[in-house]
Amino acid sequence: MNLKASGASLLKVATRQKAFIAIVIMLVGMLFSHSGFYTAYNLLDMLNSTSILLILAFGVTLTIVSGGCDLSIGGTLVVSGIVAVKLLNVMPMWPAIIIAVAIGAVVGFVNGFLAVHQKTEPFIITLGTGLLLVGIAQQLTDAHPIPATNPDFMMIGNGDFHGVPNLVIIMAVCFVASYVLMRFTAFGRNLYAIGGDYEVARYSGINVIRTKWLAFVISGAAAGLAGVLLSSKLNTGSAVYGETTALVVNCGVVVGGTSFAGGIGGIPQSALGLLVFGLLDNSMNMLGITSYYQVLLKGGAIVAIIWLDCFNQKRKREAV
Repeated sequence: MNLKASGASLLKVATRQKAFIAIVIMLVGMLFSHSGFYTAYNLLDMLNSTSILLILAFGVTLTIVSGGCDLSIGGTLVVSGIVAVKLLNVMPMWPAIIIAVAIGAVVGFVNGFLAVHQKTEPFIITLGTGLLLVGIAQQLTDAHPIPATNPDFMMIGNGDFHGVPNLVIIMAVCFVASYVLMRFTAFGRNLYAIGGDYEVARYSGINVIRTKWLAFVISGAAAGLAGVLLSSKLNTGSAVYGETTALVVNCGVVVGGTSFAGGIGGIPQSALGLLVFGLLDNSMNMLGITSYYQVLLKGGAIVAIIWLDCFNQKRKREAV
């Protein structure tokens, strides 16, 4: 009886998560494709390709849960990657990486100051910061890719440990760390409280400014780390890598069930949302679908998932 009740509860939770349903549908559909989708190499490659976006999503989730957003991650990504490549010419690898990640944290600090301390609109502020950073990246590179010459740096993004890509391992560590932070610490609980009701959280004794500000710093640091990993993977620093990254990541986080209204969602939900995109891209590539139709299908999937979620929420409100 308990097993039956547990199974029903698990099914109920799964059906609430539209991203999970979309993943199941795609996995079942690919069973009939005869495309070599279900091979260890392809599945690991798909996870490897999505790892950098997932790392970005983990940081962005903190800002969205607290009632904000971070659209500057694309600019932070490219600037941090370029800085890491440039510093490799004048200092050892690990100090260069630390400085590049720290630059991301500084960007997050500035975003937090403007969006939280000065109470400006985070959507507009972080969008403007991202555009500013892209302009800085173009100045740093003279709008030309900069190759990395350190083979050890290249192996961070292209090596593996017993067959598991390094990027997947780093992403898994970031997933566990961010999940523990959100689920088992006072900081994570405070973020949910702030996103649920800012004024109530403030009057309950939570230091709302410091907590939400720190969420932006962590998001910036995650974007800095992602930029270093991307430059390592491609062995190049370039200003063009992050053009659509912010929109894709923020959209994927919302598709997973983390609401822009704040206070709802979490790290596993955001991971599912980004995996929907990764699985969709991989499936369409395996099926040989042209890039034009890929954009069309991806947009349709986003609209369908968001609509279904809103439709269910509307039905719940009407049932009350």
